[in-house]
Formats: sequence, C-alpha cells, structure tokens
Amino acid sequence: MEPVYLFDLATRHSQWAAQRQVTIAGNIANANTPRFQARDIEPFSASLDKTRLVMTATRPGHLNPAANGVSEIGSEHAETWDVTHSGNSVRIDQELMKANQAARAVSLDTSIMRSFHRMLLTSLRSGG
Repeated sequence: MEPVYLFDLATRHSQWAAQRQVTIAGNIANANTPRFQARDIEPFSASLDKTRLVMTATRPGHLNPAANGVSEIGSEHAETWDVTHSGNSVRIDQELMKANQAARAVSLDTSIMRSFHRMLLTSLRSGG
C-alpha cells in the first residue's frame, strides 16, 4: 500500500493557518501603533511549491492545459493597504477578513481529516 500523505498535508496546512492567525493577531494588536506596517506570511501555495511532490500524468496532455487547447488565465491581486497619517498600515476590516480565511482553512483541514479518517475506519471494518 502506498503511503498516504493527506494527513501530513492537512496538518501542515493547519500549522500554516495557525501561524497566519498569530501574525494577524499581532497586526490587530498594533493597529494604533504609529508607523507599524501590517505583516502577512508567505501563502501556503508558495511553501507547497518548495516540496518535492510531483504529479504524475496518466496520459499525454493530462497535466498540460496548452496541449488541450486551454489557455491559462492570469489573476491580479491588488494590495490595498492604506497608510494613515500616523504611518500605520493596519486596517481592521482587512485583518478580520484574513482571520476569517485562516479560520475557514483550519475548518476545512479538520473536515478533510475527519472524513478521510472515517473512510479508513470503514475500509478496515469491511475487511478491504
């Protein structure tokens, strides 16, 4: 049986989300500190890109959108950090939205792990 990396991936993602929550909490705590610059951590996708996981194509063109006639669509993400007269760039509304995103990430990881755990238990009980 091949090793299952789903639990490890979900754990790493939860740890990333927890670290992001700590960073966001620090931003909110310093919302009134003059010249404080809001911080954020590296996106999880960037840290995931540094791993040695490689997807395997089962047939030519499977993982190559250009081979299937599909063009890639780019997205632009504009940073809208406003700096106040005190030089502080923390916006509470943006920090709360980021905190909500991190909380949803942890909730998703927990749901995935719970479902996969249930599936493993079911397969063991059925003798498969």
